[in-house]
Amino acid sequence: MWEELLQQWQAAGDEPRPPVFILVCKNTRIAKVVCEWLADGKNPLDVPAANIEGFRNRDERLNTIRVDSKVVHETDTDEAKSDESRWMRFTLDTVGKTGWTADRQGRPVYPQGFEELAKKLERPLHPPGRDVRCIVSVGMLTEGWDCTTVTHIIGIRPFMSQLLCEQVVGRGLRRASYEVGEGDKFTEEVAQVFGVPFEVIPFKANPQGARKVREKRYHVHALPQREQYEIRFPRVEGYTQAIRNRVAIPDWEKVPRRALVPDRIPPEVEMKGLNISATGRPSLSGPGRANIADLKEFRSRHRIQELVFEFAAALTKRYVGQPSCEAPPQALFPQVAAIVRRYLAEKVEVFEPADRKDLFLAPYYGWVMETLLEAIRPDASQGETPEVPRYEASRGPGSTADVDYWTSREPREIVRSHVNYLVPDTSKWEQSAGYLIDTHPSVDAFVKNAGLGFAIPYLHNGQMHDYMPDFIVRLKTAPSVHLIVETKGFDPLEEVKRAAAERWVAAVNADGTYGNWKYALAKRPTEVPRLISDAAAG
Repeated sequence: MWEELLQQWQAAGDEPRPPVFILVCKNTRIAKVVCEWLADGKNPLDVPAANIEGFRNRDERLNTIRVDSKVVHETDTDEAKSDESRWMRFTLDTVGKTGWTADRQGRPVYPQGFEELAKKLERPLHPPGRDVRCIVSVGMLTEGWDCTTVTHIIGIRPFMSQLLCEQVVGRGLRRASYEVGEGDKFTEEVAQVFGVPFEVIPFKANPQGARKVREKRYHVHALPQREQYEIRFPRVEGYTQAIRNRVAIPDWEKVPRRALVPDRIPPEVEMKGLNISATGRPSLSGPGRANIADLKEFRSRHRIQELVFEFAAALTKRYVGQPSCEAPPQALFPQVAAIVRRYLAEKVEVFEPADRKDLFLAPYYGWVMETLLEAIRPDASQGETPEVPRYEASRGPGSTADVDYWTSREPREIVRSHVNYLVPDTSKWEQSAGYLIDTHPSVDAFVKNAGLGFAIPYLHNGQMHDYMPDFIVRLKTAPSVHLIVETKGFDPLEEVKRAAAERWVAAVNADGTYGNWKYALAKRPTEVPRLISDAAAG
């Protein structure tokens, strides 16, 4: 969108200034990552390269800047602590300005202190913000900031009040030209705004009701007289891989699929100037030209083989960077590329008007990177050392003896458990599953995973999360087998969590310290007895 608009402005020849793109971030850490991604090409491993040449900082040409709210505040209050902070303020104030105002003799009129600071820092005397095309900001840019060429605004932070939304949108309301067109009216100028939940007239409810009656609370804890039902489990915080030469995906059937569904993540969007309906809400009806933002340009510029190559290179770089990886990149890359091609062919489902190439754009790019990072293991069938768990160093194994908490949820009494109650999270499912487990002849002991702290780590959306399965069941087998049981109707992350659980089980079993473990997912409670019987039968 921005590159297309820049080309239009350059082709018209009547606007020497570039359009300005603003991104408003949540904090300085995110802003730093975003700025390096756009300006320096340093993209996080789970995010595709931006490849916006107009935003790259090259040959001392400053096209993208990062502005922290602290710097803005210091310079607004004349408390700037460094020359670089003062220079950044001059840069910000001159975004969209090609030159200084001149006096009657044509001499430039510099802001107070600018000429001295430029000579001190050995910087040129033209407006330092002249070439800026992208601003990565943490806070809201001050109300006195009057850049007239802002054309795109993206909010990547939470907006907890309508005032913040209005401040952000206000950055794009300055006109670039005040020349009158046909009918003695200004020509239409559009600022495209994404990620800002703007409302013209916010409506808020203020519900009030009677004070709630104090609810009865139940003490859930382990019973000393049921010590024979104690269940112990490892606390896994990650995994260790020692890759010497070969990698593979052991079981492709268990790799989560990825669907490119346009009604969830649209490949195009229609935008129009802000028009207000009779109810005070933004509307597409009314005067003005509608613009379409889509992915056609990206799809036409890239071949699928090229995108697979770049993705496999990024994934290989991730593995080669691990201290325990001894495989050279030239040996690892062909294996990883083959895995990526097979995943693309077998595990990706495309619904029109989406395109298979969209997989290599965020957020799909990051999701697939996470899926393959979780699925690829050292190839034990070729003599590689199996993946093993990395246990928590600060705590030992977990135990049902540690359960001790209070709850207002109505519990159910159970028999073959070290814990006195089962506290369900559902209205029927977990109660039914708990009863079927408690009465199954192959069950030696079980526990509901509430207050227990049993968690399986998994990666999603660039962050580590904890998957908390419903039950741990110890079976009457020799040697004993622990079965992790999950009862789940619908979960959009079902395949991701299942893959994480299977990885946990494989790693713990490879280590052998905590015996043999299995995992089972029941789509309805009535499946639980069969799953337990199958696990007990081996």
